[in-house]
Amino acid sequence: MRVMHVALGGCLKAPPVNFGLTEDTGGHIAYVLGAAQAQAAHPDVAHVDIVTRAFVDPGLGAIYDRAEERVGPRLSILRLRTEERAYLTKEALANALPQLERAFLDLLAAMSQKPDVIHAHFADAARLARAAHHRFGTAWVYTPHSLALEKAGGEKDARRVEAERSAIQTAQAIVVSSRDEAERQVMRYCPDAAGRVHRVSPGVCLLPAQGTRRAEQLIGAFLRDPKKPIVLAVARPVRKKNLAALVRAFASEPRLRRRANLVIVPGLRRAISEGPQEQAAVVQELFDLVDAHDLWGHVALPRRHDAEDVRALYELAARDGVFANPALHEPFGLTIVEAAQAGVPVVATRSGGPASILADLGAGQLVDPEEPEALAQALMQSLDDPERDAKRRRAQSRAKDLYRWSAWAQEVQPIYAALSGAAPVAPRRLRHILASDIDDTLTGDRAAARRFGDWAASRADVAFMVATGRSISEARRVIAAWGLPCPDTMITSVGSEIWRATGQGGYALCADYARHVSTGWQGNAVAELVAELGIESQGAQDQRRWKRSFFGTAEEARLIRASLAARGLAAHVIHSHDRLIDVLPAQAGKSAALTFEAKRHGLQMADCIAAGDSGNDLDMLRACGRPILPANARDGIVEALSGRGYLSALPYAAGVLDGLEHVLAVQNA
Repeated sequence: MRVMHVALGGCLKAPPVNFGLTEDTGGHIAYVLGAAQAQAAHPDVAHVDIVTRAFVDPGLGAIYDRAEERVGPRLSILRLRTEERAYLTKEALANALPQLERAFLDLLAAMSQKPDVIHAHFADAARLARAAHHRFGTAWVYTPHSLALEKAGGEKDARRVEAERSAIQTAQAIVVSSRDEAERQVMRYCPDAAGRVHRVSPGVCLLPAQGTRRAEQLIGAFLRDPKKPIVLAVARPVRKKNLAALVRAFASEPRLRRRANLVIVPGLRRAISEGPQEQAAVVQELFDLVDAHDLWGHVALPRRHDAEDVRALYELAARDGVFANPALHEPFGLTIVEAAQAGVPVVATRSGGPASILADLGAGQLVDPEEPEALAQALMQSLDDPERDAKRRRAQSRAKDLYRWSAWAQEVQPIYAALSGAAPVAPRRLRHILASDIDDTLTGDRAAARRFGDWAASRADVAFMVATGRSISEARRVIAAWGLPCPDTMITSVGSEIWRATGQGGYALCADYARHVSTGWQGNAVAELVAELGIESQGAQDQRRWKRSFFGTAEEARLIRASLAARGLAAHVIHSHDRLIDVLPAQAGKSAALTFEAKRHGLQMADCIAAGDSGNDLDMLRACGRPILPANARDGIVEALSGRGYLSALPYAAGVLDGLEHVLAVQNA
């Protein structure tokens, strides 16, 4: 396979990259380079090209005007030349897109071996990839990185929003990094795109530790007591990174100033007032705040740095310090992963991707980026945490395991392959439907999960469907992680959505079922009523068009049920896993969705086999002809079924296989 990445903005070159050289030279370039280098090393990839824009700017370097740059034996950077030769910011690139599109199509037309897949980064690159798809039929994938609708405050750039909407609506697959991107950000543009969204954790390219000498030299001249621990921030000097809030937090808490120094690495600059307008304004504000709060000697704002300096700063912060990311919104947070891999505790914004990262790591603190006092308190707690060393070591180990570019390349490869090699799902003559939950029903035992996959592949007369409380993108992530077979149909979000395989690695929402469950559904009214009851809502990424989710006990679920009935709001309330409450349309649920699918296939519920382990599986287990419960079933569902169904002595997928052997043997007897 030949792969091509397209990323037009910023200063993209072979490593080492001068991050912060311009306001658009940031995390997306680290992403593109890391991804491309890992793919170039993958055995199924013949060659990788990165296409970017050529420009002439003596202050930035001559390399950016070179037509081709070799990064490795199977990796090249190709640059598009147009009449506009100057460096352009991301916003200014929009006017150059018609010329860039023509140059890109000319580049592809001249290639003797064209790419099999184009991976576009940002909406401007998506326009070029879409044009190549129309001209040459090339499959294409989109990664948004940062979306305009997430911009905090002010007017949104309408042209950029529409370009992003078009990219999301038309991309054959969308690869994102965080759950917030997959579950909320992309959905703001096109909810039906969820079936084409894949959450794949990126890697980081962290240099080996070389000690702290470079860091100490870089910041020593700024500080009165350079031996104190450091609060470290590394970010481009743009307003959305909210670096000023970190200075305000530091100024607001005298204990924090006594306890640590503040080190902010805000890109590269020649002078405070030089550079793009926003960059100059942000840097000037930082210096003004330091001056206004008499923080000289406590704050370091180095003017220049390189990758080795940043690595040394991470090493210095790992001793007794903490890493801070106070962004108003952070789409993902590669620097958070870098810090964690270097062994630095993290305090980060709760807005965007950091919530996914810290959940994965099982460590760190999330804060409201608009509350400097809360940020200061979180930093103090991290610095004084008596379990600091144990927590940071655990987080470091998990960060190294979870965030690797080689793993990213391995996960993305089948996504690419499906776009160019799959055929539409062929109809089959079915005798049964097997609808199974995923978590702790098919997962939990990898060997048993593999055996289940072999079983599903061997039974052409049984339609395998999943029925899960997870969203479509999270369900697919777990299925991929466990090597489970991709089902023809997914019943997701506790039976409030049905998604069917398209044959190109994606899933399409069943519009008929969506119309069915929408009748009488008042999701916002449900959320308002539950808020009045004082019951805690789950995160924004857990709220779906036909599902509102909360934390609570079985008693609180009964209270919600009674309150909804008293208010005349028709809904289906489900309690599971001891603490989760889901409220769905009255017509929705796993049982309702399975009934809908059985009828579509000309089958009865008596022909359906269902497997599940928790309370949100109960209605499906009750309604189907042949329920299967693995030995690890909980939430009282064994007792609720009153002996009906097959209770296996084996847990997880082994129990499902045991049950299938039993119920199908009975059927065939």
